[in-house]
Amino acid sequence: MDGPVKRRYDTSRRQEQARENRRRILAAASALLREKGYAGTAMPEVAKAAGVSVQTVYKAFANKATLLKAVFDVTVAGDDEDVPIAGREFIAAIQAEPDAARKITMYLDHLAAGAPTVAPFQLLARDAAAVDPAAAEVWAQMRQEMLTAMTYFSADLMATGQVKPDLTADDVRDILWTYHRPEQYELLCLERGWPPERYGRFLRDAAVAAVLA
Repeated sequence: MDGPVKRRYDTSRRQEQARENRRRILAAASALLREKGYAGTAMPEVAKAAGVSVQTVYKAFANKATLLKAVFDVTVAGDDEDVPIAGREFIAAIQAEPDAARKITMYLDHLAAGAPTVAPFQLLARDAAAVDPAAAEVWAQMRQEMLTAMTYFSADLMATGQVKPDLTADDVRDILWTYHRPEQYELLCLERGWPPERYGRFLRDAAVAAVLA
């Protein structure tokens, strides 16, 4: 009886240590990527900042691009829990809202509030894609995930019956996808100095005018 109990204990302890290592690696990578950019951040440097071996970093993340994607995902979600964005409470609240304008406002308010922390990692992935094939794959994955999310959002808006009659679901998806892209934040906030609140209002007003009857 003692043997199986000890093995279960050891397994649980190893799993918790792996989760803790992952959290430390993600925190270290997030700080370094923000400070030094994609090209300036090396995996051994991440390992040192996280207090783990380089082998531990590569065991958790195949390469720097994969690590960047994980940092992005955690930044979007706010945690490293295994719960997809579609299953988060703020999405459920948007889906439960019957008014299309309110749906758009709720979504874009959330987007704008998170943009100062989320958009920089999207822009890092975009720029890294030009020089790193692995980063190019990650950027393509991020764009596809964004398009998929806007496909679901488009269907949700279409179901309200409040969309302009000459727009298809694909039209609505593409409009939302365009306003969702980090280039909007880059141009208005990073280059022109708009505060996130003004950026959010701009996105909301533009999307509502473009999509709703």
